[in-house]
Formats: sequence, structure tokens, C-alpha cells
Amino acid sequence: MIKMKGLTHFTIPVTDLKQSKDFYVDLLGFDFVRGNKHMVFCKNQDDYFVLTHSTKPIDPNPDEKTDIHTAFYVDSAEYDRAKEYLTGKGIKILVDEERHGDATFTGRSLYFHDPDRNVIELHDSDK
Repeated sequence: MIKMKGLTHFTIPVTDLKQSKDFYVDLLGFDFVRGNKHMVFCKNQDDYFVLTHSTKPIDPNPDEKTDIHTAFYVDSAEYDRAKEYLTGKGIKILVDEERHGDATFTGRSLYFHDPDRNVIELHDSDK
């Protein structure tokens, strides 16, 4: 067994780095760290992710499915504000749900697409 200390970063495949940087940094508010010809490094507090240029088509979920997604925590007030903000920017909310009981992650979640149809979840945990 390998004892991991944590997550260094994860990668989100994109086809247009500028469009994706604008979406994640300017629209969603993540911090821009640095970029090069094929990657844009972003962060939120101590968590990093990399937008990486892909030459292959990106469509991880058929239709409006949300099973393959990337989730970010927000607090309750920000969840409500984000839902209104995204809708006002013309971003379609695919799912807005609340889970309780034996779910692994309980609370409210909303899902939407980035410009490449990657699904993003905003999660307001009730724990």
C-alpha cells in the first residue's frame, strides 16, 4: 500500500484554453496561477487544477447526464448566489438536487457544463 499525503492537482481536458480560462477564472472566480501553450494552472485556496488542451473531442456524459463531473464546495449563501449568477450568465443548470440520509455527500448540489461539456458540481454540504 502507498500512503498518500493528499491530492496535488487534477486535470480538466479542454479544447480552447482561452475560452476555458475565461470561464474558470473570470466567470467562476478561480485563481489563475500560470499558463503555457497547452496548460492553464488554477487554484482555489490550497487546491489546484490544470486546464489541459486536448485534441480529442470532450464529451464525458451522454445528453444531460452528470455522473462524470468535478465537484467544488461552496457555503449555503454562496450556493444560492451562484445559482442565480450562473442562470443570469445564460448557463443552464442541469440538476439542482438535495441529498440526505445514507448518501456519501449530503446537502445541496447543482450541476452545469463548462464550454467543453465537462460537468461541474457546486456542493453545499449539510455537514
